[in-house]
Amino acid sequence: MECIVHFEVKNRQEIKRLRGLLFIEKGKKPSAEQLIEMFKDMHYEVALTEPDRLLFTPTKANEEYEYIRVTELDTGEEKYTEDRDLKNIISTLMPQRPPGL
Repeated sequence: MECIVHFEVKNRQEIKRLRGLLFIEKGKKPSAEQLIEMFKDMHYEVALTEPDRLLFTPTKANEEYEYIRVTELDTGEEKYTEDRDLKNIISTLMPQRPPGL
């Protein structure tokens, strides 16, 4: 089954919104390895650094982009979409760490 991966590439000055395509088993979500391989095919050498945010960072020094973040996984059935409102509510309820910790 097809899965359209919507993601953002953060360059130094701008954010590009792009898409990729993966083939996965019905009822499953793509694995981190599948996403990394898809990015590799697009000439992005990355590692998953924040699994809960689906945030990938470059493995090579001096890349032109800072990170890649998956914003949506669309299989035509169930969608994973980042809920920014929920994240804002949670961040206001969580205790803030003092700087330097």
